[in-house]
Amino acid sequence: MKKLSLLLFLFVIPFNGLIKGQLKIGYVDSDSIMDKFADAQDARQKLDAIIQEWQTELTKLENNWKSKYDDYEKRKLIMSDQTRAETESELIKLEQQIGDYREKKFGTNGELFQKQDEIMKPVQNKVFTAIKDVAKAEDLDFIFDRSGDVMLLFAKDEYDVTALVLDKLKLK
Repeated sequence: MKKLSLLLFLFVIPFNGLIKGQLKIGYVDSDSIMDKFADAQDARQKLDAIIQEWQTELTKLENNWKSKYDDYEKRKLIMSDQTRAETESELIKLEQQIGDYREKKFGTNGELFQKQDEIMKPVQNKVFTAIKDVAKAEDLDFIFDRSGDVMLLFAKDEYDVTALVLDKLKLK
């Protein structure tokens, strides 16, 4: 659907532009920008350090569980029923702690995503501001990102037809 709307956009706007004048379109490779931009590299290093710290803690928890489980497996035949039940309960609690820690740090709403947003947002804002400045300086109408999916990064406000589409939808 995205590609269809993009193709429609790319074919309709140029014909409209022939009437008004030539459109100027540019593109960037945001992956290349992020690889070469020192602020982005610093932000990635900060994130990597945080991830490494959390991964080390997770490994400690997992090793602790494994050690206790191995010990339990060796001795479970000579344990009393009560001791066996207590040990199994402790192992289950440790498993839950590991799962909770993993979810808290790396889950869909975990701290990793919050840290990425916190650390990368200022860098992304600098990049988008630079893109906007270049677009205005070069008098470009549109700038696309060719990294991954084609994404529109900048467009002159005069080409925004959102209000017209909304008006059209209200009529139906």
